[in-house]
Amino acid sequence: MSTNHTFDKDAQADKEQLAAVRVAVDEVDEQIVALIGRRERLIRIAGTLKADSAEVRAPGRVERVLEHVKATAEQKDIDVELVEKTYRAMVDAFIALELEVYKAGS
Repeated sequence: MSTNHTFDKDAQADKEQLAAVRVAVDEVDEQIVALIGRRERLIRIAGTLKADSAEVRAPGRVERVLEHVKATAEQKDIDVELVEKTYRAMVDAFIALELEVYKAGS
């Protein structure tokens, strides 16, 4: 038989677990932001090395990057569709940045 006391303890345990999960998510987000910063620095360098805006857009390269991260996700048993959607959004943002860098240097 369940009592309100048991329910309250379970609810409190769930809240504490959720708080711990949120702290862990924040820590992961900080790591991701640091890696995005590293990728940004590399993309800024790449943007100065490209011959034209078509080379910046490089759809073939984009597809190779996506295939690589999807394969990596699959190997690590991570949701491939989630990784692909995340990377498509990220790559689009980085292409826009790289185009700005390229145009500023042209």
